[in-house]
Amino acid sequence: MDTAARISRTIATEIGARPEQVGAAVKLLDEGATVPFVARYRKEATGGLDDGQLRTLSDRVVYLRELEARRETILNSIREQGKLTDDLARAIAGAETKAALEDLYLPYKPKRRTRAMIARENGLEPLVEAILADRHAEPEALAEGFVTEPVPTVKDALAGARDILVERLAEDADLLGRLRAFLQAQADLVSRVVAGQEQAGAKYSDYFDHREKWAKVPSHRALAMMRASNEGVVTLDITPDEDGVERAQAMIAARLEACGEGPGDRWLRQVAGWAWRVKLSLSMMIELMGELRARAQDEAIAVFARNLKDLLLAAPAGARATLGLDPGIRTGIKAAVVDATGKVVATDTLYPFQPKNDLRGAQASVLRLIAAHGVELIAIGNGTASRETERFVAETLKMLPEGAGKPVKVVVSEAGASVYSASELAARELPDLDVSLRGAVSIARRLQDPLAELVKIEPKSIGVGQYQHDVDQHRLGRALEAVVEDAVNAVGVDLNTASAALLSHVSGLGPGLAEAIVAHRDANGAFRSRRQLLEVPRLGPKAFEQCAGFLRIRDGEEPLDASSVHPEAYGVARRIVAACGRDIRSLMGDSAALKRLDPRDFVDSRFGLPTVRDILAELEKPGRDPRPSFRTAAFAEGIEEITDLKPGMVLEGTVTNVAAFGAFVDIGVHQDGLVHVSQLADRFVKDPHEVVKAGDVVRVTVVEVDVARRRIGLSMKKDGGASARAARAERDGGAAPRGGPRSRRARPGDQGGGQGALGAALRDAMRRR
Repeated sequence: MDTAARISRTIATEIGARPEQVGAAVKLLDEGATVPFVARYRKEATGGLDDGQLRTLSDRVVYLRELEARRETILNSIREQGKLTDDLARAIAGAETKAALEDLYLPYKPKRRTRAMIARENGLEPLVEAILADRHAEPEALAEGFVTEPVPTVKDALAGARDILVERLAEDADLLGRLRAFLQAQADLVSRVVAGQEQAGAKYSDYFDHREKWAKVPSHRALAMMRASNEGVVTLDITPDEDGVERAQAMIAARLEACGEGPGDRWLRQVAGWAWRVKLSLSMMIELMGELRARAQDEAIAVFARNLKDLLLAAPAGARATLGLDPGIRTGIKAAVVDATGKVVATDTLYPFQPKNDLRGAQASVLRLIAAHGVELIAIGNGTASRETERFVAETLKMLPEGAGKPVKVVVSEAGASVYSASELAARELPDLDVSLRGAVSIARRLQDPLAELVKIEPKSIGVGQYQHDVDQHRLGRALEAVVEDAVNAVGVDLNTASAALLSHVSGLGPGLAEAIVAHRDANGAFRSRRQLLEVPRLGPKAFEQCAGFLRIRDGEEPLDASSVHPEAYGVARRIVAACGRDIRSLMGDSAALKRLDPRDFVDSRFGLPTVRDILAELEKPGRDPRPSFRTAAFAEGIEEITDLKPGMVLEGTVTNVAAFGAFVDIGVHQDGLVHVSQLADRFVKDPHEVVKAGDVVRVTVVEVDVARRRIGLSMKKDGGASARAARAERDGGAAPRGGPRSRRARPGDQGGGQGALGAALRDAMRRR
């Protein structure tokens, strides 16, 4: 089987597809097609592989090609040494991972001069064979015959023999594989505090004397311990318990067939113990630590990617005039009004708080901006002074005359707004605005269309990850860029209003072509058809093929340009229209007429049933947006600080972040609360993303409040976390009294809130960054 076929077969098994589907997708990607393009417009070729399968395929192709290249390098190296046997070649051909491949290569890998090499040069290899051959002979007696000038004593001879055996064991692929599998199942991750670091590393106190199964360590806990280790607070080890150590040594001894009671067997068992302690346990610990780090990073990156996708695909408020407010106390509230297209039409700075206390002037300014620009939405950043600003706005809106349409106020996440404000992109987009006012513009625009605005900010700055700075930044960046690309192309982009930042994520385009499109649009006016894209400098037929279907032109010369139907399939769409005997504009959106058609009647040699069905679906709902309808959370009046919270309160909030251990919810008190995974639903929840996603509006019950540590425990269960409060009350020495839960009593040694909702779960959770 050739390399390409082997790769296709492997990936097909992993993603639940056929090798032919994988082969077709790989060919398209190799030719320069993007994942969104292949997923949307090449379903016939790939058999309908979705973007998730294609992303996995794309990543795995890279890994497996590297694996195959390494396999060939190893085969050539061993062949050049004249040591390649048929059995070894078959073993190398059958290795499915890089680790297994490297295990096989170890005995043949060029290495620096080792103690085992020196022992062989000193003629001690026959001593090893003699001990292995005669287990009843005393090894010391056999060693006497090998005492020479380079080997002056029997002890030196046996030490050399031991070195040779240990190297053999360390290069035994079968033994390494079995030890690895054993440790993966049985080893513990152990962390212990470094003497003298107890006070400096107090936030890691949970890990001062911690042990848990390596295979079951959650991503967030593994990364927390690794961070503590990097900061010199704890030491980390991966090792089995005492019984496991004995079993590991027994496995090594068994490899030497040292199961008898002769002097040779006893000596070989000592060698097995030495090999474990000095060589194999360390190399295995390093390998498993790397595997744990990779596993934890994979999970952390996946969590970040899911959260980012949810945030990018959050409901847009739409094309409505919006007043953006970037809250501040001493520096004032920065205000910016953008019209329905996102263009800045007015700015101001308001000082309703200390030290100026110009409440009346600030209110007059807000009312003036609303009246002058027909403001329908007010976006309030959720940072410092957010609730004070929201209260100020609420009081100001009461001053509008009865019957007048009042703008809707919405608290918006301002994560990354300051990064955007100081960026080169913001300077180009808003050259005449002060940096501080650019943040207000960003807040307003991200309410209108989160996707269009958030793509201007580096994903890592948006703040929806866990331990994002502890993972491989290149891999994280690549994964997040894929999320942005998929989100942008899933929604589609208005060619005549999109910024260069948004266009740069469209399939087949990049920053250069995006800038060229905007420059052409500025110089020549709005595009009237998709075909005009070919007039853009450097945008050739290949780029056009990749991008055209994802770009929309509303009210253009060609009605289909406003849909996701690709220009290459316009002929099919027109045959559908002709079959209905209607004008295309009147047919688009007429679900009843389109449902009477049989998709099979329009299949031809180029376009199969999947494409025809997609075209019919698009004609039924042209330009449909996959994002949900706009909805906002209503924060409770009078609940503005963490000190206002009481257990049992039922509040509405917005999910800001979802981690492996639960969801963080903004309930309007400047500190997100945690709904631990155990409190997300009245059933077992393995993955919080099964229940919630970033941007969801949810109702929660306050379970516990720790003002000193600024930690809030929330529940989404129907009983409002009553079971958790009752368990806590019983633990604390009494049942919860009627009318509310019993107040928590601090106890000696109680670190961070005991074992309730604010116990171990919160301690883990609040270290997420």
